[in-house]
Amino acid sequence: MNFIAPSSDLLQHLLTVNGAIMSKPIIPILENFLFDISDNQLRIYSTDLETSMTTSMQVECKESMKVAVPSKMVIDILRSLPDQPVTFNVDAQSFGIEVVNSNGRYKMAGQDGVDFPALPESNADGSFTIPANILLRSISKTLFAAGSDELRLNLTGLYVEMKGNSVNFVATDANKLVRLTRKDVNTGVEDSILIPKKPLNLLKTALPNDETPVVVDYNRSNVYFTFGETRLICRLLDEKYPDYAAVIPQENPNVITISRMALLSSINRISIFASKTTYQVRFKVTGNELTISAEDIEMANEAQERIPCEFEGNDMEIGFNAKFLKEMLSTLDGDQVQLRLSAPNRAGLVIPNENERDEDITMLIMPMMLNNY
Repeated sequence: MNFIAPSSDLLQHLLTVNGAIMSKPIIPILENFLFDISDNQLRIYSTDLETSMTTSMQVECKESMKVAVPSKMVIDILRSLPDQPVTFNVDAQSFGIEVVNSNGRYKMAGQDGVDFPALPESNADGSFTIPANILLRSISKTLFAAGSDELRLNLTGLYVEMKGNSVNFVATDANKLVRLTRKDVNTGVEDSILIPKKPLNLLKTALPNDETPVVVDYNRSNVYFTFGETRLICRLLDEKYPDYAAVIPQENPNVITISRMALLSSINRISIFASKTTYQVRFKVTGNELTISAEDIEMANEAQERIPCEFEGNDMEIGFNAKFLKEMLSTLDGDQVQLRLSAPNRAGLVIPNENERDEDITMLIMPMMLNNY
């Protein structure tokens, strides 16, 4: 049995789904791609049993076959070849694989594709469609805020909350929270799913940054993302998400409007002198001036800068984690941001001064108790 495919095209398809493969899986066959060939089409599968990816491409083939192909070896050989047609010869008895091109031949041990785990069936309870660039943006602007503590699994994923004619993408680790609302995605239902971080990072890599429609099907167990020739399937987190809306303060009378890049640059410099344990920076706003300072008492380091801003409210001091602020300011777009504050012991909001069309984004950061210095 054999098939012929362009080496660069095949390599690109393999790289698209390679992220779902574990380096040392419990089941050895999961180190392989499944090649399923029939009707001049090659379907490629990869899975770690939690996340599965598939893609397909046209090939020249006269027979049907299923074979498990060593993932690292086939990618390495295709990477090293110039762009040219390559022939895969598969022994129907031993499943040995021979890759042949104009320069030479390369043999590797395959396995019977019948032993490869089956993909979850897509019996969807709900479905909606979203452009790839909007989904990519929504994941990129929120996922960094999700937690990594396996003892709090409900905080380790992205909460997708369907509200009929809009969708909220929410991530939090209890110290910071991001909610991005898309008003141009109509799901027609009110529902929610909680998606783990790993498959979303794979999705970010695979999604095209254009208006390619992505069909999102889901049930109580899995979510299925289908776009172009590619499909990603992942198991949902079966956890209850916290009532995130309850922690977003509604009354924030103290509003700082400031240059996003000036603030980010200042925090980058000041945080060099902050405690490496707490990364605390102090904000002191008086009139139209924001003073940012930090100190590390043990190392006798300290720094202070002043930045002009627009301020409405009462003078105040508040402490924040510099790492969290840098992540937020780096993720936001626009020239200016607003810091909306209520009290030194209450969460602060970081939002763009002007939101993108059809999008609202709110970032919340918990304060830190200030040391008196």
